[in-house]
Amino acid sequence: MLPISIRQLQVFESVARHLNHSRAATELFLSQPAVSMQIKQAETAVGLPLFEQVGKKQHLTSAGKELLHYARSMLQLMQEMETAFDEMKGLERGHLNISVVSTANYFMPQLLAKFIQAYPKIQVSLSVANRDAVIKQLADNIADLAIMGQPPEGAEMRAEAFMQNPLVVIAAPKHALARAKKIQPKQLATETFLLREQGSGTRGVVERFFASHKLALPKHMAMDTNEAIKQSVQAGMGIGIISRHGIDMELETKRLVMLDVDHFPIVRHWYIVQRKDKRPSVAAQEFERFLLKESQSASPAAMRKKVSPK
Repeated sequence: MLPISIRQLQVFESVARHLNHSRAATELFLSQPAVSMQIKQAETAVGLPLFEQVGKKQHLTSAGKELLHYARSMLQLMQEMETAFDEMKGLERGHLNISVVSTANYFMPQLLAKFIQAYPKIQVSLSVANRDAVIKQLADNIADLAIMGQPPEGAEMRAEAFMQNPLVVIAAPKHALARAKKIQPKQLATETFLLREQGSGTRGVVERFFASHKLALPKHMAMDTNEAIKQSVQAGMGIGIISRHGIDMELETKRLVMLDVDHFPIVRHWYIVQRKDKRPSVAAQEFERFLLKESQSASPAAMRKKVSPK
């Protein structure tokens, strides 16, 4: 096998992630012919094809999948080495890639704005996606850290709780239960629920809630965004269970109400999640300290006031 360069690994990793030469070229500020040349050189070095064309789509070959594993490990080590030397030089700069689940996007921009104001030389990139995509970005070493309500299982990730995440039951203001008090779980079991997709943290909480009261999961519709749930609840299609952090505007404008349900709010937590095998950069460490400090500044009394039904 011929030597393979770091640049070839960088280009290969980008093409493998996008499965598209043009997108990789845009990301790396290269021409498409330059990207194709680097891939050809990488294939010559390996001695095997790395991609195959099936119809109009590109796919990684077995050799390509194997190289991707090593490429990401080597590029991660190179990034960690660069960060370590920058820290030794005392450079006040860095880059931070953050991935958050869609619900967390209701409060993360405000926190990020405050962080950037405190650390203006750190370049921050924010990606918003569903839970599965966020976990994949961590696993693929695209995100330095992630914010989510249900950390992934397994020994590969490290998770630290930093802020409460109260889940509440929402309905349209004209719903029959809108003014009811102390609603019991068995009353909810007759309603139509608008829920997140299978695998989401909130969906899991709803399933466990009804199971703990020996009730079957009510009639429901699955939706892949919280915005879709809120819009559908406003339209009177059913009721939903959602993070209190995502409905401030709708409560203020009286487009939604929180129902007074026994055993609610269900208080979960938001987590900072990182790979255990990845050395956190100074920027990632500073951001984690910042989040923990900001969450401690919120008083328990203020939190109770925020989640109490109106």
